Amino acid sequence: MSPRPHPRLKSITPTPAGPRVAEQDEARAAVGEPTGAARKGVRTALGPDPHRGDGRYPVAWLHISAPRGTTPTATSKCLCGWDRSAVGQRRVLALIADHQAHRDTCPLRTPKEGRAAA
Repeated sequence: MSPRPHPRLKSITPTPAGPRVAEQDEARAAVGEPTGAARKGVRTALGPDPHRGDGRYPVAWLHISAPRGTTPTATSKCLCGWDRSAVGQRRVLALIADHQAHRDTCPLRTPKEGRAAA
């Protein structure tokens, strides 16, 4: 049995003699596209937003991590710029109290204009 010749690893294409115009594809109609779809629209797009909330949104977050047998940690963040963290049980408990106190004094939760108007 004779060994088979190895195929060429690279194919060498001839270099064109000059510039040529790129081939253009013909514009084809899409197959299976429903006719009049844009006129009918989607019924659910015209209805009310099903995910509309009641006007409330989160402003401040308190994240506490206390796995069994390890040191507890906590982080308190607010959109007004309040950003505190604590490590250890005593400091985490103090941060929880500070977070609750910040809720009463936060300028985003209790605007000054609202108090003066009332």
